[in-house]
Amino acid sequence: MSTANILGEKSFEFAIRIVNLYKFLTKEQNEQVLSEQILRSGTSIGAMISESEHSESKMDFIHKLAIAQKEANETIYWLKLLHATNYLEAKAYKSILDDATDLIKILTASIKTAKRKIRTE
Repeated sequence: MSTANILGEKSFEFAIRIVNLYKFLTKEQNEQVLSEQILRSGTSIGAMISESEHSESKMDFIHKLAIAQKEANETIYWLKLLHATNYLEAKAYKSILDDATDLIKILTASIKTAKRKIRTE
């Protein structure tokens, strides 16, 4: 399986987790503001990865992955804040944080590889 497929699948599964987290936060915790922030950033990761699959150029591809990387980083911020304010228990926090961190690692490697390929052309 190619890195693009792995990244697409992992980001989609992550988006599902984020949507379910949003549902939990709004219905069970009655939290509205932070949950909307994490919903936006957490689901936009996969959206940007999906957009990168039809990029106009190699630089556009890198740009879209870089935006996805930034969104993943922002999502980690919201996760930390939700955990620090007791909206998210330690076990759930660690699990979803690990998934977000994995996405950043794959995105970083993909961006580096794409940049390297441009330099060698």
